[in-house]
Amino acid sequence: MAFQFSVSARNAALDAIETAIGVSPTLELRSGTAPANCAAVATGTVLATMALPADFLAAASAGAKALLGIWQDASADAAGTVGHFRINQGGTCHCQGSVTITGGGGDMTLDNNVLALAQQVTITAFTLTAGGA
Repeated sequence: MAFQFSVSARNAALDAIETAIGVSPTLELRSGTAPANCAAVATGTVLATMALPADFLAAASAGAKALLGIWQDASADAAGTVGHFRINQGGTCHCQGSVTITGGGGDMTLDNNVLALAQQVTITAFTLTAGGA
């Protein structure tokens, strides 16, 4: 049998993740597939970088935690197709995953995942969902 957790335990775990990452982390949108884990060296080209709001995720509710505030880069760093993201704090990757456009099934959703140099980039959806329901 797999572990099962109450909603309050899942919410607490999710809120602890945001606390561990810290305030105002940096989001990198990168080309290609993500490395094997957050400890591995970053892969791909950095296509866009954005400073996230100090409080970047809403309070956990029903075992999920969604983006809070505006996640946007006014000017993409390079042209290319976004394949994955990394959320960093002080040079340490704390979270990474896939990126797709709406309906693509990625961990993070963009308004457009094929970027032109200096294009505005907006994250339209990002939700952390705790397992163990």
